[in-house]
Amino acid sequence: MSRHWIAVASAEHVRLGRAQGFMQVCHGKAAPLRRISAGDRVAYYSPSDRFGGKTPLQAFTAIGITLPTEPYPFDMGGGFCPWRRDVRWLPAQVAPIAPLLERLEFSAGKRHWAYPLRFGLVEVSAQDLDRVAEAMQAGAAARAGAPPPPPDHPKSGKV
Repeated sequence: MSRHWIAVASAEHVRLGRAQGFMQVCHGKAAPLRRISAGDRVAYYSPSDRFGGKTPLQAFTAIGITLPTEPYPFDMGGGFCPWRRDVRWLPAQVAPIAPLLERLEFSAGKRHWAYPLRFGLVEVSAQDLDRVAEAMQAGAAARAGAPPPPPDHPKSGKV
């Protein structure tokens, strides 16, 4: 049974992950990525465009399905070796969160709706991720019950 997640990162970090087929959360920690399984759906919420930026974006910026690989460390140089997990990112449009706030179970009726997102990775209902996918115009593959990603991903077997 697949699970459904909202991850949090700046849009610039999400763009890098989309381009290279991975996700990274909580400043590269491994433990949150180990909670995710192959076939789980994940959407990225970006509070800002740039890491540490002051201009708010407050939008969903990516949606995908996790691949059947385990989290793995990736040496980015300079002693920074964050953990990543491979994702099949789907074609989607950026979708502001404001119009969805009263329609999402995790935020409806909550004044401090962003509070749970400060942890960087939050499990949500299938219905919430379906609503996000719809807002992002992500198509049928992003909705609950979509077939799992193909096992022949080029990074499979990475540990």
